[in-house]
Amino acid sequence: MSAVLNPLIPPDSDPPPFVPGPPGTEITIRGLTKFFAGAPLYQDFDLDIPKHRIVSVFGPNGCGKSTLINMIAGLIPIDAGEILFDGKSLKDTKIGYVFQNYREALFPWLRTIDNIAYPLKLEGRSRGEVDARVDELVASFDVKFDLKRYPYELSGGQQQTASIMRALAPRPEVLFLDEPFSALDFEMTLFIREKLQEVFMQTGTTMLLVSHDLEEAVYLADQVLLLTKRPTRVAEILAYDDARPRTVATLSEPSFIATKKRSLEIFQREVRR
Repeated sequence: MSAVLNPLIPPDSDPPPFVPGPPGTEITIRGLTKFFAGAPLYQDFDLDIPKHRIVSVFGPNGCGKSTLINMIAGLIPIDAGEILFDGKSLKDTKIGYVFQNYREALFPWLRTIDNIAYPLKLEGRSRGEVDARVDELVASFDVKFDLKRYPYELSGGQQQTASIMRALAPRPEVLFLDEPFSALDFEMTLFIREKLQEVFMQTGTTMLLVSHDLEEAVYLADQVLLLTKRPTRVAEILAYDDARPRTVATLSEPSFIATKKRSLEIFQREVRR
């Protein structure tokens, strides 16, 4: 992805050469710039997201966590910079997206099963391929509710489960998740959290997760991307490599406690600046 320069940004004589990320990079971001109301939210922002990892994005309110993944996913235009997916443009990359507001994410005029199948039909898959993939997802998520119902007939947790299944249906290279648990009750949060872990362990799909819950962010992550206040920069990137599947016992592991503590220290430091 590239963008035309914003008139608020002084043009350079020559843009800096694009520097690829290290081997194993899934998403390479160089010179990302985004202005809102004349003020920079991101400016000359660089970042490398590794392949086959879950990266959690955490930072102060208003730092642009959701905006960052929305720009990467092409939902919000950027003012300057370049974003490549394993060296490719966004249009040549298969992505999935799970929205925070599941009630608006699903098409209300389609049955739930047709919502899940929708991206497969867009790809021109045969009826047999669509049915086989949907059956596979139903088994993976241990779906007990009636997929022939319309989304408005389902509970919030069931709707978000369907949203995640739809995002995973075309086997995306990258899955974006924008606070996917924030509107769910605790029981459903635990269920979907574990299902995402299972999907990741089975497929290795690169995931970029925005969360407002630090414990959740660390628990799911291989890396915790901590951001500063605006204009937003990378405060630190913390690695967290406890073995999967992570369970309730993980929460009392010294490595988990240490990573959460360090993340909180960085977060508080940035909030106070």
